[in-house]
Amino acid sequence: MELSARRQPPTVRLRRLAAELRSLRTAAGLTRDEVSEQTGINPATLYRIETAKVRPQRRTLMAMLDKYGVTDEDKRSELIALSRQAAQLGWLQAYESELPELYTTYISFEAEARSVRNYESLFVPGLLQTENYARAVIRGVLPLATDADVQARVEARMQRQESLRKTEPLRLWAILDEAVLHRLTGGPAVMAEQLDALVSAAGQPHVTLQVIPFTSGAHAGMPGSFVVMDFPDPADPALVYVDSMAGDLFLEREADVRRYTSTFEHLRATALDPTSSIKLIQEHAAAISQEGGTG
Repeated sequence: MELSARRQPPTVRLRRLAAELRSLRTAAGLTRDEVSEQTGINPATLYRIETAKVRPQRRTLMAMLDKYGVTDEDKRSELIALSRQAAQLGWLQAYESELPELYTTYISFEAEARSVRNYESLFVPGLLQTENYARAVIRGVLPLATDADVQARVEARMQRQESLRKTEPLRLWAILDEAVLHRLTGGPAVMAEQLDALVSAAGQPHVTLQVIPFTSGAHAGMPGSFVVMDFPDPADPALVYVDSMAGDLFLEREADVRRYTSTFEHLRATALDPTSSIKLIQEHAAAISQEGGTG
């Protein structure tokens, strides 16, 4: 039995399906090797299904449910529906060849999240970036990227922001280190535009923005940026995303989620309140304009 023809980044539903299938196999007292031997499912396929790397074909899923003794029709229907609904975002398919796999995975999770808590030490969060700022960031971080690669990433970043404009928009709580405001990414004009966009975004009821001022000294976010995502269905546990030079990490163990959630709470307490944060951002924007950046 083979994989689904199209490999896709994990989605929330695919992640839940994988967890359910792992749990059912464990409850049946079977190892992956035993399931493979007794059903004919390729061991690599079984591993990738259980780690949400691929969506199982219907016949493969049926064979697994039969082997695990799942006879309850409601349960079988629920898992079949999960598999059927586990497709990625339609618009994302156009960028599969241009974007790294882990980034498309992140986008898929973000699109299904109910809320996102994002701490950034160096950049404006992607969900709040202007097109010009995003292009400058991507060119700076990826100096060897082609123009086509940069454009694909910029377009994907702009498309991600549609989640903030949905009927039931994503709830975003963003905390920035003041260093983000000082770095003239793209030059004065681009940065002034970006700071104005931050002020505008913070006026939306589903967006909360805070800044940790330099005067706060050392703080819990100095080791690096991170994102905590929460999902609408209680069956989908929170997820932490950490982006670093060593690679991107998705953490879902309860202990890890609890640690990063606690860190975010510390940062909330350290940061200026939202009103004072906006005032600081406006002061930086005015200073840039006064220095001649925007005429």
